Amino acid sequence: MGDRVVITVTGKDKVGIVAGVAAAIAECGGNIVDISQTILEEFFAMIMIVSLSEAKGTFKEFEEKLSDVEVDLGVKIIAQHEEVFEYMHRI
Repeated sequence: MGDRVVITVTGKDKVGIVAGVAAAIAECGGNIVDISQTILEEFFAMIMIVSLSEAKGTFKEFEEKLSDVEVDLGVKIIAQHEEVFEYMHRI
């Protein structure tokens, strides 16, 4: 797997979103490098930078794990390699 991934999480606020996403990352061997989250009225938004340098498995398996969490929590999770994220947000 690549080294760093940018993960965004959005949805209706509920208990356990941060814990659920963090647990999935840890199960895959990822490490949260930076995290920012906010609640706007009833909406939750979070962005994380995660290192996958010690991760087990493929990036696809990592995405599938996050997809399971996405369904369980009723949120939208997007994981992108850092290089793809930077390329997409160039001005």
